[in-house]
Amino acid sequence: MQTLLTPVERRVFGRLNTPQKIQDYLDALPINFELSGETYMSPRRVLKAKTVHCFEGALLAAATLAYHGKKALLMDLKTIARDEDHVVALFKENGRWGAISKTNHTILRYRDPIYLTPRELALSYVNEYIMADGRKSMRSYSGPFDLAKYPLPDWLTAEDDLIDLVNDLDDSRHFPIAPEKTLRALRPVLPFEIKHMAHAQEWPTPKHKRS
Repeated sequence: MQTLLTPVERRVFGRLNTPQKIQDYLDALPINFELSGETYMSPRRVLKAKTVHCFEGALLAAATLAYHGKKALLMDLKTIARDEDHVVALFKENGRWGAISKTNHTILRYRDPIYLTPRELALSYVNEYIMADGRKSMRSYSGPFDLAKYPLPDWLTAEDDLIDLVNDLDDSRHFPIAPEKTLRALRPVLPFEIKHMAHAQEWPTPKHKRS
């Protein structure tokens, strides 16, 4: 991997040698509002653009973990059609799973490595994944999606948007969070919760953001 990176990129990757440092770096990057259209940038492009959304952040996190000898793993969290999926990077420490996450809200964030299984970790997001009308919208999650099966230049340093990779992740095997009967009975969250969880944004939406 090092031979594919520029000296500047190696310095960034080199100092981000723990999941916590990777998360801090992502938190400091402004959210990518995709003002000029949808993007799925490689880690190289993210470092140049200095802006990032959830998929791009998870990919950069996975690349940085791989730079330090860890597995490059993603997890896709799928929702009902009216909401948007979320992607995190998985890591494992002392036999427990954690997740690195880029989001613009107070929810769906970093997970400390305290979870015994990927499923246990995925389920920790269910009660946070809410819509403006109070519905809990998460429905399934992917197994750990291993980027090792893709040639590094195809996703680490690519200049084109990674649409094929996104589609592969979306099409990968997903597991339901619960039976359909249980999902139909999920209790909506209270207006108080919606007010304080879903609407606060770390980076304000630009007034000229396209609809």
